[in-house]
Amino acid sequence: MRVALVNPAWSFDHSIYFGCREAHLPLELGYSKALLEQGGHEVLMLDGALDGLSNAEMAERVAAFAPTMTVLTTAPTYLFWRCAQPELRVPREFLAALDGRGGRTVAVGPHGSTTPAPTLSKLGVDLVVRGECEEIVAKLADGGALDDMPALAFHRDGDLVVTGGPHAARFTDLPALSWPVEWLQRHPHHHHRYGTEPVGPGAEVEASRGCPYNCSFCAKIDFRDQYRRRDTAIILEEIDGLIAAGVRYVYFIDEIFLPRRDLLEALVERPIQFGVQTRIDLWKPDMLDLLGAAGCVSIEAGVESLTEEGRASLDKKCRMSTDDLADRLIHARRSVPFVQANLIAVAGDDADMVKAWREKLLAAGVWANDPVPLYPYPASPDYRRLWGEPDDRAWERAHEHYLGQFERLSDIQEDEPLPLTELEAACSCR
Repeated sequence: MRVALVNPAWSFDHSIYFGCREAHLPLELGYSKALLEQGGHEVLMLDGALDGLSNAEMAERVAAFAPTMTVLTTAPTYLFWRCAQPELRVPREFLAALDGRGGRTVAVGPHGSTTPAPTLSKLGVDLVVRGECEEIVAKLADGGALDDMPALAFHRDGDLVVTGGPHAARFTDLPALSWPVEWLQRHPHHHHRYGTEPVGPGAEVEASRGCPYNCSFCAKIDFRDQYRRRDTAIILEEIDGLIAAGVRYVYFIDEIFLPRRDLLEALVERPIQFGVQTRIDLWKPDMLDLLGAAGCVSIEAGVESLTEEGRASLDKKCRMSTDDLADRLIHARRSVPFVQANLIAVAGDDADMVKAWREKLLAAGVWANDPVPLYPYPASPDYRRLWGEPDDRAWERAHEHYLGQFERLSDIQEDEPLPLTELEAACSCR
């Protein structure tokens, strides 16, 4: 089968999106391509940012390829599934330009994983894959009855058919990815690295997937939930390939990069630097020292609230005091050049306390952000605590709640975010 894999050309005008807007490698499409080619299928993979193409230009490339199936992601890479833009404006724009010339159309991503019916309706695609997509995409290409495949949603005779809940991939043995040289050359971005000029291309890699914790704000119930570790030999094979291609920095997109001695000791000997997102309370001082020796130059650590009550209200299950967390962050800063403590806006964390804590950490070289407001993503426990299981208006409801809750958003968001219906009306989402 001929399969087109598409990461559209993203734009976020008037969106509440607070993920990074630089180009990143579309890992879910990379895995899909590898599995499809193992199965003997012919693949065209396009990325709007990394190919330097508009959605209209990508649609023409896909049409010329004449695929039997076109797979489109609804969020810009796995890295941002947990904080995706609510609107489906950009995927719809690509599909409108494709105008039925891509064969069977399949949407993958966080939107359809949680709310398949409105995703089918808004995009007008033939199928939605729920959950982690790479293995299901390969099954679709291999053929067979849709009713016999897991984790799909589609319409038949006007009725919604859902073949099962969101899929969790085996993940541990997903193959080492390699990327087009020209893509890496167009990827100078070193994700979440600050205080230095990037040297050489950057890349994104996945060492683990999921998280053993269930913090109330984290959107992972319907995808990337169960914690799994990828085989170390495969990770190193992928990183060695990136090093050979000139990459000198990788960002591990793992929801939570946990202490892992075998991987860190192997990285000590390699000419690569890297960044991670983790919880500082899970690292002992000797492992933080090894993390720095292995080449870690950026840590983003979720502290969230400065009170034990606040962290408990978020279901963090953190056993450290706030002072101990600060001490551990400061210890990490001795061997890692950039360490950030993430804070979110939590009732009970008064402004003076936050200001004093941030100043204390800054004096020790640790950055702590201005607390950001939470978005109740439909795949998060917070959403279900407020409104129960997501229905067909889940995204609209979350968006209305979010825009009505805060007088200002963070400095990485748009100044004038619009209601979701207005955002999607601009692209004729159905």
